[in-house]
Amino acid sequence: MSLALIIPDRKLDDLQQRLALALADTNIEIWPDIAKPEDVEFAVVWKQPHGSLAALPNLKAIQCFGAGVDAILADPGLPALPIARIVDPSLTQTMVHYLDGVLSYYRLRLDLFSALQQQALWQPKSPRRIAHICVLGLGELGAAVAAHFAALGYSVSGWARTPKALPHVRCYSGTEELGSAVAGADIVICLLPLTAATENMLAADFFNRLTPGAIFINVARGAIVDDDALLAALDSGHVQAACLDVFRQEPLPAEHPFWQHPAILITPHVSAVTNVATVVEQIAENYRRSQGGEPLRNPVDMGRGY
Repeated sequence: MSLALIIPDRKLDDLQQRLALALADTNIEIWPDIAKPEDVEFAVVWKQPHGSLAALPNLKAIQCFGAGVDAILADPGLPALPIARIVDPSLTQTMVHYLDGVLSYYRLRLDLFSALQQQALWQPKSPRRIAHICVLGLGELGAAVAAHFAALGYSVSGWARTPKALPHVRCYSGTEELGSAVAGADIVICLLPLTAATENMLAADFFNRLTPGAIFINVARGAIVDDDALLAALDSGHVQAACLDVFRQEPLPAEHPFWQHPAILITPHVSAVTNVATVVEQIAENYRRSQGGEPLRNPVDMGRGY
């Protein structure tokens, strides 16, 4: 029996060693150097090459190495097997800390002062008024983010595909309530899953609904946003600024207009990075469960796509 790590372009020595300690009787292999594909019964994946899972004939289960599974589900040769995703308090805390920093960046007008510095201009300004935050997507991460900002005293609204109930958060659901969720929001944070229903969901009609001068933050998936619509909203000034951590193509191509836009802050998909030390036992437990024929922890609902 063996477990395969199919996580391209990432150093995996630490993960391999920690899993080897947790699963002493299991061979931990790193794709593409898999000696016997027929021995692999469990795969840990992140943005796996299409077809790589179908090449493992005795695979029993798939473990995503992160919270989002859209890259796994996009594989046309994906075997019909149980899939689990990571749900980790450490990952959630990383996301909350990232968004705290972004909010402070805009509240203190550091975007403006950075631009003024390039012009050697001394123009003191009071902090931006940020009172209302809207969170789109109220899953594990979105609910935690909404609760965090509500606890800090912000007025928080949230939107999800299906009805949710969170303390101190005004929750909306369904397409017809999206406009109500974002109405009056100073900051809109996208934490939606990428599915067939949400791809290109945030387009011109959405940005036109935002309060003039709103700031948009995307820490979910790039393909949820219509790039041209966001650029148009920024160029018109209707959307004041945008912080983007995720993109349709990553790394973001050098020629993409996002790089040079003065109202866009870019970070390289670092808002919630999986912590190897805190997720190894979760992965090991799901491996043991798959070997014992038990349901995986944090399973993916294939009907919903997350």
